[in-house]
Amino acid sequence: MTTALLLIDIQDDYFPGGAFPLVGPDKAAEHAADVLGRFRAAGHPVVHVQHVWDDPEADFFRPGTPGVEIHHRVAPQDGEPVVQKAFPNAFRDTDLRAMLDGLGVDSLVVAGMMTSLCVDATVRAAADLGLTVTVVADACAAPDLEFGGRTVVAADVHAAFLAALADSYATVTTAGDLEV
Repeated sequence: MTTALLLIDIQDDYFPGGAFPLVGPDKAAEHAADVLGRFRAAGHPVVHVQHVWDDPEADFFRPGTPGVEIHHRVAPQDGEPVVQKAFPNAFRDTDLRAMLDGLGVDSLVVAGMMTSLCVDATVRAAADLGLTVTVVADACAAPDLEFGGRTVVAADVHAAFLAALADSYATVTTAGDLEV
C-alpha cells in the first residue's frame, strides 16, 4: 500500500492579510508542515493542490496575485508535483488521478483548506474512486459561514464536515496521532 500526502489549497489568500482569511489558518498550516516534514523524511510521495480562479470577477486565488501562492510553510520542493485546479474537487478536470496511479498510490492523507469545500469535495471523490483516505483534522481550516440568517462559526463548520467525512468517507485523526 502506497500512501501519499495531498495538501489542498494551503494558499496565502486564506491567511491574515489575504483576500479570504479563514479561522485558524496558521495553526492548521503548522500542523500540515509537521505532517509534510514527516512524509518527506519517510520518502513518501507528496502532491500539492493549488486552486487558481481564472475569472475577472474572482474574489481570491486570482492568477498573478500574491494570494494564489502556496503558503511558505508547505511550499513544494523540487520534484513534488503541483496540481492546479479550477473546481473544489481536485480530481475534476485535472491529472490528479493519473498522477496518483502513476505513483502506485492507493491511500491518501489529506490536509488543507477549506474543510467545508475543497477538502470535503476532494475527500469524497477520492473515496468514491476507491482510495483509502485519512484527513488530518488539525491540519485543515474553515471559515465562518452564514445560512438562514445565522452565522455558523468556523469551529462548528469544521466539526460538522469532519463528522460527515468520518461517517463514511475517511478516517479522521490529528497530526499528533497520525502514523507516517
